Amino acid sequence: MPRYLGVKLLQLLVTLAGVAALIFLLLRVLPGDVVEAKYLAEGGNVSAEVIAAERARLGLDRPTHEQFADWMGGLVRLELGRSMWTGRPVVEEISSRLAVTMQVAVMATIIAIVIAVPLGITSALTHGSWIDQAIRVLTVAWLAVPAFWLGMLVLLGLLLMFEWGPPIERISLFEDPLGNLEQLIWPALVVGARMSAMIARMLRSSLLEVLNEDYIRTARSKGVRESAIVARHALGNALLPAVTVVGMEFAFLLGGLVVTEQVFNLNGIGKLLIQAVGQNDFTLIQGLVMLFAVFFVTVNFATDLLYAALDPRVRLR
Repeated sequence: MPRYLGVKLLQLLVTLAGVAALIFLLLRVLPGDVVEAKYLAEGGNVSAEVIAAERARLGLDRPTHEQFADWMGGLVRLELGRSMWTGRPVVEEISSRLAVTMQVAVMATIIAIVIAVPLGITSALTHGSWIDQAIRVLTVAWLAVPAFWLGMLVLLGLLLMFEWGPPIERISLFEDPLGNLEQLIWPALVVGARMSAMIARMLRSSLLEVLNEDYIRTARSKGVRESAIVARHALGNALLPAVTVVGMEFAFLLGGLVVTEQVFNLNGIGKLLIQAVGQNDFTLIQGLVMLFAVFFVTVNFATDLLYAALDPRVRLR
């Protein structure tokens, strides 16, 4: 296990270094200039000297390799620079929005698992029955419905039935837990519903495959109860693909619920990314995309470790 852990950790560090370099290079070849967007937008008129002075202040006139060295050095020190638009540290810009996205992602994942596991197991154990057909139709419908459209329907229903709309300001979990839950439970349900459909279908398929294995038939021939076969022998192996799906989906959620945050007026990092792109704020975009990459790689790393814990063959190889 230590060797497996060391190899995975080395792969994580190499991947993050490559992603950091790719983010920097891609942002430099894209069109757009934050200085021109700030001073010349909406009919602004400033001299070329002012533009040049601002570019020098932001360090945009320096050679690309020097900017890249500063970017990589800042990553090592956990410093992401300052926003080119607001002047605030990128870490502060992100940290003030991260809690909302993180909480919605965690709540949505918990809701998805609570819904998906019973549905997937029931569908597999009643294979071919009307219950199985109903669950399959329901999960396909959830996958087909866009999250933003479902969010708009939920929001409209809450407005018409209860005259409730999303609060303008964020409600802190520590100051008002009930108010915070009331604000975030609906976007979490919308996102969790689609995620649960994917997990349920994956769990159904993998459980059906495991139930047809030779060792399951051997257990049945020995008279082992069906419930014990499912719980002790089949479910552990069937959960492996579902664990991968949960990890991937959770990583995507941490990357920002862009549309859902817009619908429910949540000031998360997805909404922050839209603002940064609109303002050509390269420093903030770099920090956000790098954060998404860290989330994605770290969650995949944790998923690999959980995979190895559930299946000893993985770490033994």
